[in-house]
Amino acid sequence: MAMSIDMITFDTGDARKLAEFWAAALDTTIQNDWGEFIVLAPPSETGPAVAFQQVPDATPGKNRVHFDTHVPDRKAEVARLTELGATEVAVHSIPGLVWSVLADPDGNQFCIGQAGESL
Repeated sequence: MAMSIDMITFDTGDARKLAEFWAAALDTTIQNDWGEFIVLAPPSETGPAVAFQQVPDATPGKNRVHFDTHVPDRKAEVARLTELGATEVAVHSIPGLVWSVLADPDGNQFCIGQAGESL
């Protein structure tokens, strides 16, 4: 039997705030809400659910796992996400791909990439 990843859970000091940000960012809704543990509806039929678990202590340093997303218009998506409360951290490129590193309201970094774009 193969193992599958069904959910990715973020530890956070404010589960509600982070769940609301990511629900808007992923264009999905809150599926289950137990106060200190909130699960979003999977944004696609094949993707894992995303959850937020309230914990008493902050995570030190940069997160070791992050989302990489790809969109047709990176600049427009970065503008939309910063309106929702994300912060742009950096922009990087390699031949054929440009990506922006953003941080969600809790400081978790994630990437928004666009293939074929150049700086």
